[in-house]
Amino acid sequence: MLIEIFSSFVQFDSSLDRGQILTAITSGVAIIFVILSCCAAWFVRGSTAVPAALWSAAASLFFSLSTLQQATENLDIATLGIHRVVIAALSVCPVMSLLGAKRPQHGIWQFIVGTLAAVLALPAASAILIHPGSLPDLHILGRFFLPVLVSVGWMNFIGTRRAVAATLIAVGHFGLIWPLLPGIQLEAALLQPARDLVAISFMTAGSFLALSQAVFARLKRKFVLADGVQLPLDNLQFEYRVNTCFLALRETLGAAWTLRLAERFDQMARRRGWPVQLTFQGLQMQEEPREASWEPDALRAMEALMKRFVSSAWLERHGWAVFPFK
Repeated sequence: MLIEIFSSFVQFDSSLDRGQILTAITSGVAIIFVILSCCAAWFVRGSTAVPAALWSAAASLFFSLSTLQQATENLDIATLGIHRVVIAALSVCPVMSLLGAKRPQHGIWQFIVGTLAAVLALPAASAILIHPGSLPDLHILGRFFLPVLVSVGWMNFIGTRRAVAATLIAVGHFGLIWPLLPGIQLEAALLQPARDLVAISFMTAGSFLALSQAVFARLKRKFVLADGVQLPLDNLQFEYRVNTCFLALRETLGAAWTLRLAERFDQMARRRGWPVQLTFQGLQMQEEPREASWEPDALRAMEALMKRFVSSAWLERHGWAVFPFK
């Protein structure tokens, strides 16, 4: 019965050409990307990065449905152009979502992200309502804005351990928005199923790599934290606790917010005379502390700063409270 329902929705042609086969494969790879994005949303639960992962899943789902329809139906070039504009508009939402990933405004920020997507997709709405049958005409500012946002997303993670994954995703992302880039003729660039397959494959590979790195880091952290007294020899409890959570946050949100967090912490450290400095690579002791009386204050300050981006459950999951100070 389920097969009959699915068949009534999608009618496959027994004589698919090469382009339709590539498009069908592209749709399947995009579904894998949707699954990976949902897994990422679960993995970063408790942080302000969850909406970005969900935007990513939504964009990839729409792309998958579009390519599936393209593989099973003879869509005209205008419809393909409309689909590509909507896909491009949704695809930059994860980057914009991360740029506003700070509590308490991160929730309302998603309405701004959605508004941006709607504005970028206006040419598609115009092609449907005002000029039926015509290709969407994306403004030159929109054509430049898309690659700028993709580049911003890449630069946000290029200095982290997710650099390779971010590069793969950025390369694939440029492939998806290629028909809408400045100087590219939309009509000629749309009918290239091989490029779309390579693009979504790069993005899926990058997503899989990033998720694998996160899983490996979590397993490694669990192994170290299994016994609360077994710390790396070159780390103090204070340094290890801060670095474990700070570096995990860096890999989750990228450079934009973690650099700001480090700046705020360093301002307090200088003002209160704490012998530490928080850099992009983690916490560093400036001098050998004579006493640890400053550490509880520093921990409370660090926890307050991190709670602008993550919940208490996220901190606990990353080992924040494993080593209580006596």
